[in-house]
Amino acid sequence: MNAAAPLAALPSAEGATPAMAQWFAAKQAHPEALVFFRMGDFFELFFDDAQRAGEALGLAVSHRGEHRGQPIPMAGVPVHALENYLARLIRHGFRVAICEQRETPEQAKARKAPTIRREVVRLVTPGTLTEEALLEGGRAAWLLALAREEGELAAAWADLSTGAFACEALPVAELPALLARLDPAEIVLPEDLDALPALAAWAERLSHRPAARDPARQVAEFYGVAALEGFGGFGEAEVAACALVLDYLRATQGEAAPRLRPPEPQGGREVLRMDAATRRSLEILKSERGETRNCLAAAVDRTLTAPGCRELAERLAAPLTDAAAIGARHDSVATLLADMPLREALRGAVRGAPDMARALARQALDRFAPRDLAALRDGLARAEAMADALERPGIPALLAAARAALRPEGSPRAELARALCPELPARLEDGNIVAPGYDGELDALKRLRDDARGAIAAMQMRLAQDWGVASLKIRHHQQFGFLAEMPAAAGEKLLRDPPAALREGPYAPMHRQTMANAHRFTCAALAELDRKLAAAGEQAARREAAVVRHLRALCLEAARPIDAAAAALAEIDIHAGAAELAAGGAWCRPELVERPEFRIRQGRHPVVEAALARQRGSSAFVPNDADLSPGRRLCLLTGPNMAGKSTFLRQNALMVVLAQAGLFVPAESARLGLVDRLFSRVGAADDIAGGRSTFMVEMTETAAILNQATSRSLVVLDEVGRGTATWDGLAIAWSVLEALHDRIRARAIFATHFHELTALAPKLPELQLATMQVREHRGEVVFQHLVGPGAAEKSWGLHVARLAGVPRAVVARAGAVLAALEALAAELEPLAEEMPLFGQVAERDTAPPAPASPAGVSEGPLHAALAEIDPDALTPRAALEALYRLKQMAAALPG
Repeated sequence: MNAAAPLAALPSAEGATPAMAQWFAAKQAHPEALVFFRMGDFFELFFDDAQRAGEALGLAVSHRGEHRGQPIPMAGVPVHALENYLARLIRHGFRVAICEQRETPEQAKARKAPTIRREVVRLVTPGTLTEEALLEGGRAAWLLALAREEGELAAAWADLSTGAFACEALPVAELPALLARLDPAEIVLPEDLDALPALAAWAERLSHRPAARDPARQVAEFYGVAALEGFGGFGEAEVAACALVLDYLRATQGEAAPRLRPPEPQGGREVLRMDAATRRSLEILKSERGETRNCLAAAVDRTLTAPGCRELAERLAAPLTDAAAIGARHDSVATLLADMPLREALRGAVRGAPDMARALARQALDRFAPRDLAALRDGLARAEAMADALERPGIPALLAAARAALRPEGSPRAELARALCPELPARLEDGNIVAPGYDGELDALKRLRDDARGAIAAMQMRLAQDWGVASLKIRHHQQFGFLAEMPAAAGEKLLRDPPAALREGPYAPMHRQTMANAHRFTCAALAELDRKLAAAGEQAARREAAVVRHLRALCLEAARPIDAAAAALAEIDIHAGAAELAAGGAWCRPELVERPEFRIRQGRHPVVEAALARQRGSSAFVPNDADLSPGRRLCLLTGPNMAGKSTFLRQNALMVVLAQAGLFVPAESARLGLVDRLFSRVGAADDIAGGRSTFMVEMTETAAILNQATSRSLVVLDEVGRGTATWDGLAIAWSVLEALHDRIRARAIFATHFHELTALAPKLPELQLATMQVREHRGEVVFQHLVGPGAAEKSWGLHVARLAGVPRAVVARAGAVLAALEALAAELEPLAEEMPLFGQVAERDTAPPAPASPAGVSEGPLHAALAEIDPDALTPRAALEALYRLKQMAAALPG
């Protein structure tokens, strides 16, 4: 059953038992969530919740009692297995309200209550996960909130599992790019923002929450400050979005206090802008099929920790545009590439390091396990070892800053190392957490408890002898305490004819329980020993819990420097991994410049190269050069399908992503001018849910490029215009190519099957022609995957059809039709001379009407082009280009 399926009507709570009345109250407070209702050692679900969870989890649905004369459907899961079931439900899109027992049965009896008090302590949603089993180690779990104040839209996003928190005011048009970059697990917003078009594709992740009242006060109170100026400059909308995040976390986490770092305003941060279509096309964090294997992040990831993997994904999703910051990252990679002993020492220390940020977050929420304390103990020890390895002069600034952070002030590492046992249990209730010798009082209580256990063994021997049952065993029962268990036959005999000496006194047997194959007894002496043992065990457990709380408090007191150490560890993990990648795969440091240059020598596609390396017997990747520097900044690429055009387009776009993220690039050399916006429109797909055809999607994405690209952008376009009639498509491709050259002046690679576009080469000074090289040998075509100068002679479409398995008869018929069409086309005049449609018509819709021609004078393309020129608006370079264009047109006129 889908989580979005309609909810069944909730029965009336009238006549419910005291326990079920608590369930009805929890369900009415959280009607859209599955209520996990604690009943002893199980979480139970009732009514429609049981049916929905049963189908999603494969649970048997039975019945428990009646309500208003009808049996109550019930399903349950063991308390100890809760995380596994939660993980599956969250993946199915459910939300879960955890209704816990808030007192013991003894406490309920003391206040003469009809049942144990139960309350919802937490609402589990996709954006509020903290448990290790529910999270992906290499991916952040962002909770995104949107708010609008006085017409300004702002977003705030937090990862509860690590404490990261950021915000940004942004135009509505930039929201799709932010959503694609963050891929939030959950989006919280007021209902009036549902109408934002960008949210249509994210409907399943939306949660509604009213806008916070007095948001500035709420945020300030959360951090215990009088004003927010100390954290940075925030607009009203940004503060409102931050308050919405905090309000939602407060509502879902119950009494637990989440630990979030102060929000970081991102408005002034210079990052490479990429829209959703570009991210999807370039497969940066996921493949187009939604997989995480065949994507850029997987191909370049050599990190050894989950925090390093998360930070790498963040950098690939948001590369920088500040040359100094990028250069600092490259300096660190270059140093570790050149110093292999240092690199190996750092990677040896970081390998398998625990996730300190997430362990610390669980401690803050009081939702931690003993192993979270061990994570800080072991992680801080590894951090100190890395700091020792970096104790050398002349290391780059980023590595030096990381070295300082790796030794946090007030570090609890030594205390944790002394206090914790080497091997720790999975749960706090299991005990044996604190090492012997750390707390004298605890050691004394444990000795008393363990001595009592020895007394149990002596009591078992005494009862076996006195009762005459050699197979008697003393076992612990949760409700009855310690009982003497024996086979059914011996138990029946003891019940019928107990020894005369045992009919009275402290060892007289008292029957407690009958089972299919055994009987259980107790006696006054065993009950007294059970009481003493329980008292010693409870005292030891309480003391150990107090010690654990003390250790947790030490960790939380040093939370901020521990956070910094965790971030430094991830930073070094990324740089060392990037150096390892560069050392093993002939990657180079890119040279970044401010001028709009783009020169790649022997570049390779990192994802395709990695895939070929995994395939035994496959050929090596064929590298190619690319030069989009001034004077040749627009490349028109022709060639057949399957020859490698799309790969060439994507690999050059990915060079920018890698270089500006601070990594090296797969090439012999690279000189790149900084890119402010990256656009990639490669591949075709329709939008069935949105009712848009493939061509409509293509035109929408092309419009975004033409409206947003600048002269500092990089654009890669594949097959613009292919989704409509040939002449319409050719006209659109022609005009887009001219706009990129004349108006936008961006660096661009434009791949096409419209060979007619090559006629623009003489007319566009900075247009270069390139083609995928093909060799024909004995009737067979060989795709060389090499890019060379010039234009393709033909498309080789029939050859590709034959390779794809199209029947021979169909291919033969297509060949005959093609020959006829080519003969017809040969009779036509060249397109550029016969069709003034393709003349310069920039901004025709908005230009004022041209003055009428004098009577008797024929108005041709030259007159039209001359009339459209505004001398006052032309730059010197544009004026020179216009003059060359008019001269070429005049030379083409007859006579």
